[in-house]
Amino acid sequence: MTNTRRGLLAATILAPAIARAQGAEIGTAARPIRVGATAGPHSQVMEKVREIAARDGLAIRITEFRDYIQPNAALAAGDLDANSYQHQPFLDQQVRDRRLPIVAVGKTLIFPMGLYSRRHRSLADVPAGGRIAIPNDPTNGGRALVLLAANGAFTLRPGADHTATVADIVANPRRLRIVELEAAQLPRALDEVEAATINTNFAIPAGLNPVRDAIALESSDSPYANLIAVHRDNQNAPWVRRLVAAYQNQEIKDFVQATFQGAVVPAF
Repeated sequence: MTNTRRGLLAATILAPAIARAQGAEIGTAARPIRVGATAGPHSQVMEKVREIAARDGLAIRITEFRDYIQPNAALAAGDLDANSYQHQPFLDQQVRDRRLPIVAVGKTLIFPMGLYSRRHRSLADVPAGGRIAIPNDPTNGGRALVLLAANGAFTLRPGADHTATVADIVANPRRLRIVELEAAQLPRALDEVEAATINTNFAIPAGLNPVRDAIALESSDSPYANLIAVHRDNQNAPWVRRLVAAYQNQEIKDFVQATFQGAVVPAF
């Protein structure tokens, strides 16, 4: 048999299987739910969600990301069915700025943002002119500025919230300098700055426990609950309800408490 005939025969045999997989219901073994999550706690918890979902006959495939932009880009492009890594203010900003067809369908976890330092035991110890690093994305950067202002680093204009920028600092008597870096790079920057505000999902993989190590920490009533997001065309799909139910499960609450010892808080 010639190579051409072998190729045609293989294609003939495989075509029905490929067609079945492509047309398979989302959440089956032939077509698992493709979920994106940032490396660290989000992926760790999603692994447990996958285990719980499997008992309900729901198949999940997890893809890890190491930045905050690609998971939404992949979801909007149809390369993912859902993602789990962002809070509502970040999603709102992304939808406005990038016109993404993405919506939230369920809350997951709260990761209190912390301020960390290898040199100082309190924010008050940071010397005048010292450099403090914050995330460079708009919502987490503003969130960091609010945390710093709440702990006396400087004063923001009245009413400033997570949309704040360094331009909203109205009084900075210690002349602290703000350095904006990609969120995932902040743990590695600790040796180069006086302190850094770090999202907990990046702090924990770096060996930092916000309860134990942060010199300033958001309160437990933080409004930055993370969420599961999907393409808006899928928000009412049955598999979405099953995915959210698998996540918002007492087993997940118990797992989070046992694994992160209060550093991560269920938001459901």
